[in-house]
Amino acid sequence: MASRYWVVSLPAQNSASSLWNRLQEQISKHSFDTPLYRFNIPNLRVGTLDSLLSLSDDLLKSNNFVEGVSHKIRRQIEELERVSGVESSALTVDGVPVDSYLTRFVWDEAKYPTMSPLKEIVDSIHGQVAKIEDDLKVRVAEYNNVRSQLNAINRKQSGSLAVRDLSGLVKPEDIIISEHLVTLLAIVPKYSQKDWLSSYETLTNYVVPRSSKKLFEDNEYALYTVTLFNRVADNFRTSAREKGFQIRDFEYSSEAQESRKQELEKLVQDQENLRGSLLQWCYTSYGEVFSSWMHFCAVRVFTESILRYGLPPNFLACVLAPPTKAEKKVRSILEGLCDSGNSTFWKTDDEVGGGVPGLAGDVDAHPYVSFTINLV
Repeated sequence: MASRYWVVSLPAQNSASSLWNRLQEQISKHSFDTPLYRFNIPNLRVGTLDSLLSLSDDLLKSNNFVEGVSHKIRRQIEELERVSGVESSALTVDGVPVDSYLTRFVWDEAKYPTMSPLKEIVDSIHGQVAKIEDDLKVRVAEYNNVRSQLNAINRKQSGSLAVRDLSGLVKPEDIIISEHLVTLLAIVPKYSQKDWLSSYETLTNYVVPRSSKKLFEDNEYALYTVTLFNRVADNFRTSAREKGFQIRDFEYSSEAQESRKQELEKLVQDQENLRGSLLQWCYTSYGEVFSSWMHFCAVRVFTESILRYGLPPNFLACVLAPPTKAEKKVRSILEGLCDSGNSTFWKTDDEVGGGVPGLAGDVDAHPYVSFTINLV
């Protein structure tokens, strides 16, 4: 699958079919490794020249919007697949791979009646894609909200002992709470542990001998318990702080522990569910946006071809995917198939800096209509 395609239209002096045959012959002779396909555009409603010129001004802006939403959903899919560890899926439009949908494009008459004014079709496409983008924002925000909550909990549980949530590190048997005794939790700098063990019993009176036990250690600190009489707890805190030991306030509650555990499990499950549903929604919505984008491209080719070649509509639209090394050669082939009068008109206008009136700004400067579709 190519990631970059050209959509072009060439003016047909006689029949589009004979021009197609000549193009096929030239490509096979001079650039045989360039895939080439007809881009089938139905007879759309032309309207007035003024309406076409006005529409052309909007086409570039709308195209950038539709293309941007397509890429936004694609990036979201890639991120979700990476986080989920699932193998990347081929993106499709109703089960048809996107590159096949582009190269075998068929206009959806039921969705976009060809008798509708072109502006109505463009506005309809823009509106549908805007609705999908709004939906994407809501769904991504909901998913990111749960992720943020989980990340906040994980930070609390994995940060420095000086600030992290200690509840997951302390078991009921580590704590003694009675009428007279209390167990405190001390945060001891990693390299001061010997100092702690040799001094904690003497930081104040009534400390239970050999009551300190190490529960956990990280890169900076160690977490110790110490049991002492309730009435000297404040004195102990002050003396410990003077020696560089931090006493963390902590109240063990099995109910709170269980509640936190259930909250975490629910958030993990919510995240998995939201990620799965968002990924499925993105697969479907990417197909819808891509289909809208290709219909939009068809309108662009039609509009720009009328503005460039005139009425009645008589042009050949096709899709090519030339390798980078063959691009110059393919451009030369396409230019060679253009009517010399048309080519002269284009060159003269280009030389005086006029450009062809009505053409959207990103249409490449060639004597035929041409713009690029980047799938990634």
